[in-house]
Amino acid sequence: MGAAGQDEGVWDVVVVGAGPAGAAAALGARRAGAARVLLLDRYDFPRDKACGDGIAAHALDVLAELGVTGAVDGYPPLPALRLVAPGGGTVARTLPRPAYTVPRLVFDARLVAAAVAAGAELRRHTVRRVEIAPDRVVLDGELSARALVGADGAGSVVRRALGHPVNPDRHLALAIRGYAPAPPGPPEQLIVTSAARWPAYAWAFPIGDGRANVGYGEVLRGEPLTRAHLLARTAALLPGVDPATVTDLRAHHLPLSTHRPAPGRGRVVLAGDALSLINPFTGEGIFYALRSGALAGAAAAGNPAGAASGYAAALRARLGTHLRHSSAAAWLARRRWVVDAVVGAAGRDERVYRTVVELGLGDGRLDVRTLAAIAADVPRPRRSGSPSADTPPRH
Repeated sequence: MGAAGQDEGVWDVVVVGAGPAGAAAALGARRAGAARVLLLDRYDFPRDKACGDGIAAHALDVLAELGVTGAVDGYPPLPALRLVAPGGGTVARTLPRPAYTVPRLVFDARLVAAAVAAGAELRRHTVRRVEIAPDRVVLDGELSARALVGADGAGSVVRRALGHPVNPDRHLALAIRGYAPAPPGPPEQLIVTSAARWPAYAWAFPIGDGRANVGYGEVLRGEPLTRAHLLARTAALLPGVDPATVTDLRAHHLPLSTHRPAPGRGRVVLAGDALSLINPFTGEGIFYALRSGALAGAAAAGNPAGAASGYAAALRARLGTHLRHSSAAAWLARRRWVVDAVVGAAGRDERVYRTVVELGLGDGRLDVRTLAAIAADVPRPRRSGSPSADTPPRH
């Protein structure tokens, strides 16, 4: 009898997908006492992943809890964020804590290395079939686990095995990203929201090596979006970026947290993009991936048969209120004039700015003071004629 107990062929926890959510799940499972943890991915590492590459301070907090250091070593901090409203208003302030831009080619490989160093086994394997039995989960008829973590992204095979379809339109975004020469001036994160086709925005995040991660994304609304359209919108919102200089262009889907499936069932749980954990206000997903992955791995290791119920409770305790508030913020922000008011209020009041940053990049919440400040910046209805699409209706 080995470390796995009476059945040597059964892994304690198998994690499908070795991105940030999967690596955090493997680390969480090992720290919770799982003896045998298997981490699966379709690719060898390092490998690229389409993403904005932004790493908020909250993500580093989770990594510190998991015992991971050095994930952003060699990349300079970005001390400020500049946000441009659909109406053209701008706020630029120092972030409460610096952010980083680390290409996923580097960041993900570092997290996988940390998981392997912690005792997880990494294996290249493409999962195609998931069978859920009373006492185990079997992958492709050959790999058995006491508990399974699905961290396999927006097109999750594990999610489909649980009977959950992909997010519907209005709860799913499409973005394209590439790398271009960094814009001149002090390093800062730049987000330019778009009046046309809102909700949509472009971004430019300097990396520190002379390049910036640049891109554009918008919420799907029932019509196909072409590569040409995404590139044209990128150029329109980032006029300082020469499209001819952009390399490594890749598109990707963003399943928004406004439409999440159940966190799991029985021995199977979902984390990160597979659970639609993308901030609907900003598109941020790394912090959510790490936080949910760590919780999923711990729940899977602690009580395999009841992993889903334990995970749901932990997720609700750590992120439940925040997710409700971020969904409310996203609903409000569907109106362009609300975003204009948010930027105006954040420009006048640093505490409003900090609340907005915490809500969009971490696990912050709305508060009465912030809502009042935003409401004070909402334009008054016009006295004559019909209100425009950007003007709040009369009451």
